[in-house]
Amino acid sequence: MNTYKIAEMFSSINGEGTHAGQLAFFVRFTGCNLNCSYCDTKWANVSNAEYTEMTADEIRSEVQKSGISNVTVTGGEPLIQPNIVPLLETLCGDGRYVEIETNGSADVSEVVKIKGERPALTMDYKLPSSGMESFMRTENFALLEAKDTVKFVSGSRADLERALEIIREYGLVGKCAVYISPVFGKLKPAEIVDFMLANKLNGANVQLQMHKFIWDPNMRGV
Repeated sequence: MNTYKIAEMFSSINGEGTHAGQLAFFVRFTGCNLNCSYCDTKWANVSNAEYTEMTADEIRSEVQKSGISNVTVTGGEPLIQPNIVPLLETLCGDGRYVEIETNGSADVSEVVKIKGERPALTMDYKLPSSGMESFMRTENFALLEAKDTVKFVSGSRADLERALEIIREYGLVGKCAVYISPVFGKLKPAEIVDFMLANKLNGANVQLQMHKFIWDPNMRGV
């Protein structure tokens, strides 16, 4: 029987993405294959991170008990977890909206093959200030649909310029949702708006990490 290393599960609101501001039940895994400069969940990614081993049925039971229809699968990096597809198949259905937050380096091809109502992908493209851009798997862009999202977390003007290049090169606006967010405390949101205006970046969205304004930015479980 497959088991999964769960760092935490909790009910809150989605702080970002197309369902920002809505209630969500979070399933967070330990472990990540990247090490972004601005990562706010490093505690879940270290080799000795605490976790609870759970089966897919046990995880689904906790989701059902929450009474919340939006489920956000996050990490760490969910798509490097062994046997992740059977878990996603278990969580989908029964009127739930399942979203995977993935870092842009993992292959999403097996996720998009899930039959029925597959999970939505909220996929990062790691910009230069993250230190992880070289790991980005741009082949994933061809697999995205209208229900999916590409998110650009920007910490500098150079990041914004690179995001614009990627958005245009891969025709992301109109293909999926596109969000540009500031690294919290590093880039003023107004700078993103000014950049979008200057470049007539129609169809893209500025987004702030809502949960970091509602609660302490370093608080866990929110």
